Amino acid sequence: MDSRIRRQRRARKTRAKIAELVVARLCVHRTNSHMYAQVIAADGASVLASASTAEKEMRGQIKNGGNAAAAALVGQRVAEKAKAAGVERVAFDRSGFAYHGRIKALADAAREHGLQF
Repeated sequence: MDSRIRRQRRARKTRAKIAELVVARLCVHRTNSHMYAQVIAADGASVLASASTAEKEMRGQIKNGGNAAAAALVGQRVAEKAKAAGVERVAFDRSGFAYHGRIKALADAAREHGLQF
């Protein structure tokens, strides 16, 4: 099994547990160049808020989209958008990625700006 398949298996297990909680989830995806975050409704049918380093507004603020500083900006932005949409509590879905580095920076920034998880 390669690392991508192992990560997807971990993500599937996490999403099954989050589905039991019946709460919106903050789903994070990481590539070498960019960070993406979405707040998905509890039923999984709609995206309530999203942010990424690939957005035009974000590209003007950051030099490199693949570092912890950029991830922190994404966390801040998705938290602000989620609060504007009326979402305060979420479950953190790290998509099978290890909780350190950019994933941790995004989560910490989202917590600092009002999301509870």
